[in-house]
Amino acid sequence: MPQRVVTDAIHGTIELTDDEWRVVDTPSFQRLRHLKQLQMAHLTYPNATHTRFAHSLGVFSVMSNVLRVAKEKLNISAGKVAELRLAALLHDIGHYPYSHLMEKIDKVQLTEEFVSSARERKKSIDLTAAPYPKHERLGELIVTTRQDLLDALGGAERARKIADLFTRSSAADPQLSKLIHSSLDMDRFDFLLRDANATGVPYGNVDLHYLLSNLMVSPSGMLGFSHKAMSAAEQFLFARFFMYKVVYFHKTTYGLEEACRQLLRRCRDSSLYGVPSSGATIEDWVKADTFLGFSDGWVDDVVRRAQEDGNPVIAGLAKCIVRRQPPTLIREVCELKDRSVAGAAEHCRNFLSRCRDRLEKLASDLGIDQRFFLVVGPVPVSLEDRGSIHTSAGAKQIEEEEKDELVKIFSRGADEPISLVDIPTSIAHVAANYVHQFARLYLVTDDAAIAERARTTVGEWDKS
Repeated sequence: MPQRVVTDAIHGTIELTDDEWRVVDTPSFQRLRHLKQLQMAHLTYPNATHTRFAHSLGVFSVMSNVLRVAKEKLNISAGKVAELRLAALLHDIGHYPYSHLMEKIDKVQLTEEFVSSARERKKSIDLTAAPYPKHERLGELIVTTRQDLLDALGGAERARKIADLFTRSSAADPQLSKLIHSSLDMDRFDFLLRDANATGVPYGNVDLHYLLSNLMVSPSGMLGFSHKAMSAAEQFLFARFFMYKVVYFHKTTYGLEEACRQLLRRCRDSSLYGVPSSGATIEDWVKADTFLGFSDGWVDDVVRRAQEDGNPVIAGLAKCIVRRQPPTLIREVCELKDRSVAGAAEHCRNFLSRCRDRLEKLASDLGIDQRFFLVVGPVPVSLEDRGSIHTSAGAKQIEEEEKDELVKIFSRGADEPISLVDIPTSIAHVAANYVHQFARLYLVTDDAAIAERARTTVGEWDKS
């Protein structure tokens, strides 16, 4: 079969068939070149400008390597292999500008909403409007409706099959869907390695080659790693944990991203600068060429224009992003919480309660608008984002499809693998009971004296 070759900094040579190359060459796929993988992390780590385009090729490469091992043992036909490779290639096709940042506007809580009680809270957003669809839904829509991809994939029927695989639709073959959504987590394999390389931190350096060389398939079709690779699998879990703590939730990056989320939410509520007021608008864009310009540059343009807005809060949020003057971290509260102990480690919740009760007075005392404060949390960082965030006992009670996504190990002589969190000799068995979480209070200001007064006052809250 004819091949096209690209060279990647993480995976080396990546070979694509002519059919796969046609998909990569479409305007819909090329749009991914203009979506940064790490949202606004480049404002903290200057080299973190890598894109969803490179990441998608990386996930494709990992899938290709997995299929070399698994296709014969799982008796996967050549046609299904081709569909799985394309599903891996297209799994992120529906991402928003700055990835998850814009996708989650519906979940953003404005400061005045946080401070108000649930009974008094009055959201200016129109709750009757359709929420922004998740990127998986947009991806499905793109693959099944945009003509460039329909032509590249060979028609609507095949496009539907590929979309079903990466969205885990009930219409997809569950055995094949496991290869997209499994303990292998090809998406994470790539983004940990790629993000660590781009940011220059060592925490995401997973031993991918060794893990894949120890990949096994059970008689029932379950994927897992040999017992020899258990330490590498544990390191894989901890790599994600530390990358979240150090990179993804970095105080500067997170503060700027929260400022942007709040800005976009306020623009959406006020119908400013073309920010869609409804998810239905975004779905309409997907079906038109408007979508091709829906990239990081689109958000950058909104932020630039918002600097001149007559609303001082909107203008202030925009200026701190454009000028790279991050919100000042006034206070951070962290805790390590044992899930098995009721009421353990309530520091974050107590801190947020004080913010809710005292922030309005603090703003008044400082002579500033309370909307310049940004309250975030509690934000959890766990060993896993799927099954092994549970205790060992809890992991037994989760849905069957989530069980498929646990990192699994073949014990010596075993035909079927078991979850890593169920192995008593694994450090993951203990660590899965714990979650690290933080709550933060930021202030958007360029006045160092006001920031210091706020920091001093908030520091006294624990004493009263």
